[in-house]
Amino acid sequence: MQRIFLLVLLAVSVQVSAQNLSSKNKKAIELYTEADNYRVRGQFTQAINLLNEAITRDKNFEEAYYRLATIYKAMEQYDQAGSTFEKGLALVKSDSRKRMYLYELAAVNLWQGKYEPCKKYATDFLQIEKEDRRKVELAKVWIMQAEYSLTNTTVYDYVITPLSDSVNIFPMQYFPTVTADGMQLIFTARYGGGRNDNEDLVVSSKQDNGSWGAPVSLSKNINSIQREGASTISADGRHIIFTVCGTSGCDLYESRKTGSDWSRPKNLGPNINSPRWDAQPSLSADGRELYFVSERPGGFGGYDIWYSQLTNAGWSKAVNLGPEVNTPQDEISPYIHVNNRELYFVSNGLPGYGGYDIYKVQKNETGWSKPVNQGKPLNDHHDQYSFIVSALGNQGYYSREESKNRSRLYRIVLPEKWITPFKGNVVTGIITNKTSGQPLRAQVELYNLGANKSVSKVFSDSVSGQYLMVLPGGSEYALYVEKAGYLFNSQHFNFISDKNYEPVSKDVALEPVHENAAIILNNIFFDVDKFELRPESYTELEKVAAFLLQNPTLKIEIGGHTDNTGSEPHNQQLSERRAKSVADFLNSKTISKNQVQIKGYGSKKPLLPNTSEENKQQNRRIEFRILSI
Repeated sequence: MQRIFLLVLLAVSVQVSAQNLSSKNKKAIELYTEADNYRVRGQFTQAINLLNEAITRDKNFEEAYYRLATIYKAMEQYDQAGSTFEKGLALVKSDSRKRMYLYELAAVNLWQGKYEPCKKYATDFLQIEKEDRRKVELAKVWIMQAEYSLTNTTVYDYVITPLSDSVNIFPMQYFPTVTADGMQLIFTARYGGGRNDNEDLVVSSKQDNGSWGAPVSLSKNINSIQREGASTISADGRHIIFTVCGTSGCDLYESRKTGSDWSRPKNLGPNINSPRWDAQPSLSADGRELYFVSERPGGFGGYDIWYSQLTNAGWSKAVNLGPEVNTPQDEISPYIHVNNRELYFVSNGLPGYGGYDIYKVQKNETGWSKPVNQGKPLNDHHDQYSFIVSALGNQGYYSREESKNRSRLYRIVLPEKWITPFKGNVVTGIITNKTSGQPLRAQVELYNLGANKSVSKVFSDSVSGQYLMVLPGGSEYALYVEKAGYLFNSQHFNFISDKNYEPVSKDVALEPVHENAAIILNNIFFDVDKFELRPESYTELEKVAAFLLQNPTLKIEIGGHTDNTGSEPHNQQLSERRAKSVADFLNSKTISKNQVQIKGYGSKKPLLPNTSEENKQQNRRIEFRILSI
């Protein structure tokens, strides 16, 4: 079977001297020898004709059958390969020759989805092969896959359709990746079917009618005379990691986008790249975790998936993802979903339908769950590659080979069973200076309030001010926008009960630090008619404390506000106590009491009319105001 990521044609060579051949027909032997000269040059048609003529002259010429079958196999004509191997097998006497046929017959039957004969031939092979451990282990995998396929026959209602001819315009296109908002599709384009044909990264943008536009070169700074491919892009579409293959092998490079321009690619260095083959990256939505494929030593065999984290010092030294995911065979094409909890990948060493199948694992407290095959017809006896899934998990993209020199990109609508329960939402907007209206480069950080933990961090674009952040479902989140010289801005998102996954637009105007500058602390919470701080308030309070420690000359007011429920004397007292609870927390963080004043406003300064519960909720608030600099 042809592998897109390697594209190496393995022509099997059987070195048998003339005196050891089963045939004594001189002309048949001459034809057999002449055919081999064509075979090694890849001139298969001529070789096939000569071998068939040799067999015509000697019907019992066993070696000619074997060599003819290996050519059919190299041409991916598996049905003809299988029938020819069977004819040769019927002629052999020794175990040394028989095991060669049994091994090949197990393979070509698996690749045709003929699971019963595959299992039989592989079992017979194991009975006589005791020395070749690589083939023994592979035959065991084939038996496992055949048994799995015979048992797991359910066909799920995947809807798989090719993208339009306006996208699939190259001889070969593969390894798609998509931005979190689903607006840009980036993939590898190969300009021919040969392994040394040039590859570039191209991008297709979604049109107003929902279709994909014609692909164009991603950037002249990225595409070169070398082969660029197998890329991954951060959720905001501004950080890309991709594979560059040249005369010295394949390494991973990165580029960052400012405005509309991509930077010159930079090698990720020795913590990621090795002297061996390194490729097929997948970047988490926040750009802080990297998964990729390598054949470096220290793995479990074949190609393995490796992992690195982005630290203040750069990418950490890559580590193997472990035996929960990797097998002695090949694991390739990792894709970490934007929820950062589910990893899709491709393997030919796990229970499946033959060849490379698509699997999914989930992160847990100790590592990864058991891989789950994603079922038929997404997986079958052919090879599957480069599967990615949208943020909502209801659709995906992958590439499929249609011949040796042709592959296309496909869109997949997933059945309900395979849609992730960990959906993600997207919040996007523009960050500006509130005074001047100019775009700002600011840090945007997402916190899980329940766990008081930072889960994502990005920066807005310095030219446009645009940012994009993925909000995983199932939790309450605080979103903080910060820049030196400005008051931080906080937003609140509750996705515990909110099942609306429509993209959220949230522009943020940062207030420069000056007297009377004020912000609402949107992530400080109290129970009804209570003044004790709820635990999910601590994230925001830590932000306030950090801001004051960085600006020790500021004097601020913490103002408490209520709605108009209850008497005004009660509201006044409640607002004062809530403000004092905040000040007490800040004082416990070494913030001077002289730096923080408190004031209760009761219900006297509503933001909105107290005519609805939603308005009242916004009127119940804590404000932060600068008194002096």
